[in-house]
Amino acid sequence: MSPRPRSFETRSDPEDDAVDDGSPSKTALKAEDRALQDLGVALAELPAGPRKRLPIDEDLRRALEEYNAIRAHGARKRQRKFLGRLLRQLDTEPLQRAVDAFREGRQADAAALHSVERWREELVADDAALTRWMIEHPETDVQHLRGLIRNARKAGDIANPSERHSRAWRELFKEIRDRMNAAVRASSEAQDEAR
Repeated sequence: MSPRPRSFETRSDPEDDAVDDGSPSKTALKAEDRALQDLGVALAELPAGPRKRLPIDEDLRRALEEYNAIRAHGARKRQRKFLGRLLRQLDTEPLQRAVDAFREGRQADAAALHSVERWREELVADDAALTRWMIEHPETDVQHLRGLIRNARKAGDIANPSERHSRAWRELFKEIRDRMNAAVRASSEAQDEAR
């Protein structure tokens, strides 16, 4: 004969359930601490230049530098919690905005480089791409660009990635990047003048 399963009765007092003093739950507090720790790590991962411009006190600045110097997992975890405690005393909104702005800038830079890459590959692969380029960037010296495209085509096959690192490919990349940057600068200057 197998033993009978026990049934557990939970007795709850209705008065205990009704008590709510308006303070945040333990889970909410832990989530807030985790968010502050994540912000601390994000601040520590910023390059030195943007990190120096942050409006933070010397204790936090030193703690961020120490976090980057620590390699042991346990010590790094302790330092992460320490960063969270230091950030709890500060207004973190400007710091979060600085981290977000830096990340958005990095994403925009990466997108711009991908755009330059796409243009270079299109210009080398297709003659019609030069016409599209000239419509978008009429200030380009077309003879110089044609020469760069011709040299890149001679340098190697577009399907072979190892041949895309030749000098001709780099020069074409640089020319496209410079023209695109000039167009962005001209556009932003025109917007500034319109204001």
